[in-house]
Amino acid sequence: MAGRVEDAALITGCGRFCDDLPQRVDTLHAAVLRSPHPHAEIRSIDPSAALALPGVACVVTGEDALRWTRPFTVAVKAAVEHRAIATDRVRYVGEPVAVAVASSRHIAEDALEAIAVDYRSLPAVVDSEQALKPDAPVLHPAQGGNLVSDRRFRYGDPEAAFAAAPHRIEARVRYPRNAGTPIEGFVVIAEYLSAHGAGEAGYEITANFQGPFAMHPVMALALGVPTNRLRLKLPPDSGGSFGTKHAVFPYVVLMALAARKAGRPVKWVETRIEHLSGATSATNRVTNLTAAVEADGLITALDWDQIEDCGAYLRAPEPATLYRMHGNMTGAYRVKNLDIRNRVVLTNKTPSGLVRGFGGPQVYFALERLVHRIAETLGLDPLEVIRRNLVDHFPYRCPAGAVLDSGDYRKAIEQAVAEGGLEELRRRRDAERGKGRLYGIGYAAVVEPSISNMGYITTVLSPEERRRAGPKNGAQAAATVALDPLGGVTAIVDSAPQGQGHRTVIAEVVSEVFGLPPATIRVETALDTGRDAWSIAAGNYSSRFAGAVAGVAHLAALRLREKLGRIAAAQLNLRPDEIVFAKGRVGAAGNPDNSLSFSRLAATSHWAPGTLSDPADVALRETVFWTPPELAAPNEADEINSSAVHGFVFDFCGVEIDRETGTVRIDKYVSLHDAGRILNRALYDGQVYGGFANGVGAALYEEFVYSPDGEFLTGTFLDYPVPTARDVPSPLILHMESPSPVTPLGAKGVAEGNAMSTPVCIANAVADALGVAKVTLPLTPPRVLALLKKHV
Repeated sequence: MAGRVEDAALITGCGRFCDDLPQRVDTLHAAVLRSPHPHAEIRSIDPSAALALPGVACVVTGEDALRWTRPFTVAVKAAVEHRAIATDRVRYVGEPVAVAVASSRHIAEDALEAIAVDYRSLPAVVDSEQALKPDAPVLHPAQGGNLVSDRRFRYGDPEAAFAAAPHRIEARVRYPRNAGTPIEGFVVIAEYLSAHGAGEAGYEITANFQGPFAMHPVMALALGVPTNRLRLKLPPDSGGSFGTKHAVFPYVVLMALAARKAGRPVKWVETRIEHLSGATSATNRVTNLTAAVEADGLITALDWDQIEDCGAYLRAPEPATLYRMHGNMTGAYRVKNLDIRNRVVLTNKTPSGLVRGFGGPQVYFALERLVHRIAETLGLDPLEVIRRNLVDHFPYRCPAGAVLDSGDYRKAIEQAVAEGGLEELRRRRDAERGKGRLYGIGYAAVVEPSISNMGYITTVLSPEERRRAGPKNGAQAAATVALDPLGGVTAIVDSAPQGQGHRTVIAEVVSEVFGLPPATIRVETALDTGRDAWSIAAGNYSSRFAGAVAGVAHLAALRLREKLGRIAAAQLNLRPDEIVFAKGRVGAAGNPDNSLSFSRLAATSHWAPGTLSDPADVALRETVFWTPPELAAPNEADEINSSAVHGFVFDFCGVEIDRETGTVRIDKYVSLHDAGRILNRALYDGQVYGGFANGVGAALYEEFVYSPDGEFLTGTFLDYPVPTARDVPSPLILHMESPSPVTPLGAKGVAEGNAMSTPVCIANAVADALGVAKVTLPLTPPRVLALLKKHV
């Protein structure tokens, strides 16, 4: 297998990131003034002193937003107005209040200090349960409270199951806020194209946005222009995201506004401190999860009560984090009865959004902690409780509507137990405990959804509201494969990669179709909405690449090969079914003399289209759109197949806890993944390792902390620790392949699994080591020492 085609440029400093791209010589630079208050009324903004500084072109305030933009559109209809910049009041520390635009970034930052803002401080609320109380400070007075959505769902007969069950076992958990913290922050270059003649005004934007491109119409509506007047271009390279860079979209609107006021292009590059305080974070969630359980540990019903904290505004695509997992809230288990209550609450914190595995860590932390609580309560082995409840046939329809497409969960667990050395790990635990040490083993069995159904978010709406709005569903992916006049092959995909290696995989997939070396395939991922094929589902999220994007590139290459095969058959006096593509030549199977070079054949439609017997056989380029037919809109019963395909992850780990310092050391970590067909083993394992690193951070290090009065306390890496390379051990990665019948190549997603499974697997191991029923993330040394003092 050849190495990644992306690496040479990146490791030699030749990557083309957004900040590296050429720009007009008259481009201005922006700096953002942010609120120091969690909640305050804006009495006045005086930019006169800033405007008097040499080099300052303009200052953008909420008045400009009111004049030239509209509030952002969201799925939930509530009396909550959100624009790219504060207008009447600020609602979180870091909210944009003004933008200084100047000839250089340094001058723009100096101008920020000269802008006078008069605030009237207001009470703040940062705890979601406190925000629901009648006397809580209200963020949006027109809403009348902080609750913006409250929906209940019922599947099967949960009341009867609870009445009949001998045990009712509960887990109450709090999942903290954390973030993706990519190496590269947000970058936006905006240009306003004023109307000339009969043309309409519009905007041209370059940004390291990752998608989903459902945000494109949201941005266009906010700017008040037709979607074809908002041209969005992505750079060839992007320095990581982990979901976070969907949140570039409000700054696209903000910098477009700045460019319009300045009358010149405007560039903004986010600083690290800005990113931590003002970008986005995963939702924190309070979950009360109760199970109806038989004496042998079999779960017959689940009752979910979830309170989702989306921060100061419900910002699209939220409440995606709460509803992405809705179709399979039973996880890997065959539970037939389900009761769910979902509440969405606003607090004085940064608006939440997509962070790696969004929704999965929050769901599985509650569900897998509950499974361990069941085992502890009934005196059973946690692994036996997992085994007894696993889904045992495929396809399997979950009560809330998800269709688990393929797999063998029990076989996967047995493989992991055998190849991962679980029995040896158990002996090690016994030996360490015999020496007086704190050692525990944890497990996690999770279903990894991928290729999100674009209609799952509408489950937040009632069936009547959905009927009025019209159906939303599917997961359209697009790819183009083209031939140039000398027979070169180019593939253009809508994946918006953030460093994963998409170009490498697409080159391998397309080259296999044409019988060419992967190095001969050029892959273009710098998406341009004014030029390339795309849909609102485009982008880099919910592990859609392997199943959807690589699959549709395969389909486009096959369609082009079919045309080339007919051209070759006519020239070689063969039937199309006798044509083979191999080693750079096209011709008769078993007769290499009766063949053509691929380059000569591929150039035919350029140089000699008149020789084609059928004009329909012109083989220049093929664009294919693909969406899984399995992804229907939510039905009247609120059932939703929220993702096209579902992988399976089974983890177990051993941890040792230092009695003196409270430090948790991961002694061994085993992770088995069944993500369907593996397209590239090295990149597959790289995604597993990356998700594991994210999971370690969530388990042991990372948490956005706010004081009770709303001050943000973790605004730098001194206060918000993230794991370094030395803090992340190498997990043992095991593989199983159950190809999906849904995707063109049988592949599923693999990038998010350990972000979902690792936090709770480690938490379960810590709970086992300490013998405690309740643990809270992150398991920092002070928090572990407090558990030790209380329980050991």
